[in-house]
Amino acid sequence: MSTVKRDTYTPDSLLSVAVRVFNERGYDGTSMEHLSKAAGISKSSIYHHVRGKEELLRRGISRALDGLFAVLDESGAREGRAVERLEHVTRRTVEVLMAELPYVTLLLRVRGNTDTELWAMARRREFDQRVAELVKQAAAEGDLRADVDARLATRLLFGMINSIAEWYRPDRTSGNGTASGGNTSAEVAEAVVRTAFAGLRTH
Repeated sequence: MSTVKRDTYTPDSLLSVAVRVFNERGYDGTSMEHLSKAAGISKSSIYHHVRGKEELLRRGISRALDGLFAVLDESGAREGRAVERLEHVTRRTVEVLMAELPYVTLLLRVRGNTDTELWAMARRREFDQRVAELVKQAAAEGDLRADVDARLATRLLFGMINSIAEWYRPDRTSGNGTASGGNTSAEVAEAVVRTAFAGLRTH
């Protein structure tokens, strides 16, 4: 059995197992032995694919960050009034989180204990800053309330979005493909936009 797994294991399938174990045990609480047992392959087989567990951490976090930063390059995030771009980024961030749940969950749990985690936290701050700039622009254009600090509004917005990782479970699906209470990612994203911007928009 182990020979079959060793022959068919890929870097992507190994990463998927590693991210699941990191999320269950915590990165610091995960050893190469834990990863080996979870994957059903020897430690030497893992080292055939990666240099160690920090490389797996970086790959997992990169997948989440690549998805989030790609949102900022979409036409909906670059064209139109700032408030419309902000709503697009909000909606798509929710969809990325739900589509890449294990990887975004891992990103949200980093604490800065390794070089990779410090790098990830810096990238998260960069993403937040770019969204905060959109908030400022939208307020300057008169579409968002000017009496709410842009950084505070951004933190509250991401607090709402990031909380989805705590309750959304894609494996709990109904017959029509919806999850966690019967809501699709588009429906959850729309609910976040409506709830958040009802209090932020000036009209």
